[in-house]
Amino acid sequence: MDVDTDEVSGTVGTGPGDAAAGGDADRAEPAGGGAPIGILAQLKEDVAVNGGLLTPGTHAVVVHRLGAWARSDAAPAWARGTLGRKLGTLGHVVVRNVYGIELPPTTVLGRRVRIAHQNGIVVHPNSRIGDDCVIRQGVSIGAGMGDGERFAKQAPVLGRGVSVGAGAVVVGGVKVGDDAVIGPNATVMTNVKPGVRVLAPPPRMLALPDAVAQRERDARSG
Repeated sequence: MDVDTDEVSGTVGTGPGDAAAGGDADRAEPAGGGAPIGILAQLKEDVAVNGGLLTPGTHAVVVHRLGAWARSDAAPAWARGTLGRKLGTLGHVVVRNVYGIELPPTTVLGRRVRIAHQNGIVVHPNSRIGDDCVIRQGVSIGAGMGDGERFAKQAPVLGRGVSVGAGAVVVGGVKVGDDAVIGPNATVMTNVKPGVRVLAPPPRMLALPDAVAQRERDARSG
């Protein structure tokens, strides 16, 4: 699915650490417009959309929000200092090692992002994920290859309302348009237009030769 970059329309909400994008460091722009909200209101949204206080998705997103906020100018001096950075790093390590969710505080996360299940989730530190996106288990949103400057530039951008299925891979500096659906186990390496479905090839069903099938039946019967 080869799409010209200029044809892709995708907008990304601003998270509390998106100072580089020119937004207010402790506020997020709502998906539907209106007044920005503060970090506490945003955390309340995160808890609600991720199923309550005790889910891995809530813990991962909240740790990310606080880590991004601690890096912003809006945070108090103690949060921006050594103590805040160490607490943020500790929270990130715990979420990564316990839940298997690698969500760096430098990733720009929109509002109401839902992490539906834990384990095997890796997100590029420079990626931008829009409002109301859903990420499921086994998802990789990252660089295809390279290190240093090349790695930094290979950060995918997800628009608003993007749904990413279990085991899907989005790699390189691609843009996924608003409301697109990336199906389970699909691999995305080019831009995706808004509203489209990207599906993995259907599995192949191969019958064993009769002789091989008979040997396996004989082995099972003992």
